Amino acid sequence: MSRTVETESVASPVTADDVDLAVRLAVGVLREAPPEGWSGKAGSLEWDCWETVEHLANDLFYYAVQLGPQNPPLDTHVPFALSRKRPDAPMVFVYADRDAGPAGLVQVMEACGALLVAMVRTTPPQVRAHHGAGVSDPEGFAALGVREMLVHMHDVAEGFGFDWTPPSALCSRVLARLFPEAPGGADPWLTLLWATGRAELPGHPRLTTWRSDSTPRA
Repeated sequence: MSRTVETESVASPVTADDVDLAVRLAVGVLREAPPEGWSGKAGSLEWDCWETVEHLANDLFYYAVQLGPQNPPLDTHVPFALSRKRPDAPMVFVYADRDAGPAGLVQVMEACGALLVAMVRTTPPQVRAHHGAGVSDPEGFAALGVREMLVHMHDVAEGFGFDWTPPSALCSRVLARLFPEAPGGADPWLTLLWATGRAELPGHPRLTTWRSDSTPRA
């Protein structure tokens, strides 16, 4: 199976519409994923494809709820209890019902994405909330959500054996917001994969550790 997503013009900042686009593109691909591949390893991760998409849903939900309180905490996350079902599984607080199958899992991810879209769209830009990569604003949480969607869909695509190439402009906006020190001049998607430790970049070896910067730019 092959999926190549069309590019769009570069614009800034990262917006709720970008989150919506990333989620819609991912949902469109995942709905066609073969049912027998969900227990396979997701790329270089220790998680399987089901766990990785479940992790994606949790990321989107997590970013949304940080913006929810009237006075969001700045020193720690909103205290939802985290758990995991096996030692190497991701820590999550939202699980998809396995009996609902892959279609149910994708629906859970889509619903969590809608929550982040709504919170980014309606939260005043001056609001700040905690994140491990730096206290952030609504745009920063939008960028974090898009980053997670793009790079973890890469992991899932490797697990299923299909291609996933998101819009260059979307990758460029995420790079500008979260990885301002990333080298320029190369394909934005390849650069984003390099910045998140998933690929080599000409003249730059593959990273073994990486960190984004979610602090507001101005």
